[in-house]
Amino acid sequence: MTVLDHLLELRRRLAWALVALAIGTAAAFVWYEHAVLGVPSLGALLIEPYCSLPAQARAGLNGTDCRLLATGPFDQFLLRVKVALTAGVVLSAPGWLAKLWAFVTPGLQRHERRGAVLFISTASALFAGGAVLAYLLVAHALGFLLMIGNSVQITALRGDEYYSLVLSLMVVFGVGFLTPLVVVMLNRVGVVSYQRLASWRRGLIFAAFLFAGVATPGGDPISMAVLGVVLCVLLEAAVQVCRLQDRRRARRDAGWDDVDDDRPSPLPDTVG
Repeated sequence: MTVLDHLLELRRRLAWALVALAIGTAAAFVWYEHAVLGVPSLGALLIEPYCSLPAQARAGLNGTDCRLLATGPFDQFLLRVKVALTAGVVLSAPGWLAKLWAFVTPGLQRHERRGAVLFISTASALFAGGAVLAYLLVAHALGFLLMIGNSVQITALRGDEYYSLVLSLMVVFGVGFLTPLVVVMLNRVGVVSYQRLASWRRGLIFAAFLFAGVATPGGDPISMAVLGVVLCVLLEAAVQVCRLQDRRRARRDAGWDDVDDDRPSPLPDTVG
């Protein structure tokens, strides 16, 4: 294929990916207000951490009211669009990832395809795990922030501010959960060894809890502790994977250390 053919193929794949994204976003826009197959609506899932707080921590029109504040005529619509776009990216991921994968795979060898599939699936699982953990910790973080001066003030959260907080937490936690995978990949390409990582173990633990302290809003101690412990477990698992990779690499390279670099490789027997 010529360069122009590749560009046309890329354009076609991207067009189908955008179609998948549009369908996912439209479905999420409807899902925002309506439960689907017993699954709560996106709006209900969004405000659930906020609504789980005690009534005295929320500014409402009555004791049972649990809604986010909108201060402008377009606030409700814009929040719905933002949530739908984010959810649409996730819902349509199988579609647009399949199109991009179909464009990339023809240039990969079989072992490279297996490695890419393993990397993408592991990264997706780790990111999703971090995002889910962040969602579960939002209520703890908000409980700390909104109750710290409750006898003097009460906070009325705007929808866009609350959504930005939840989304940023989920992204930060998801990216943080990718750190062990990065460590394994660096070991895979020979940048860092298991022995080096083992000597850095205390530093890695300190870095994990430092990241937890920075990423957790308001310094909520429960959220900090949970995130720090989970990151330490994931990093230790990554270190052990690096140990296995180094052992496998050492067995593969055994017997070649004493061979002269200028010695030619033996030619296979030819068939006459």
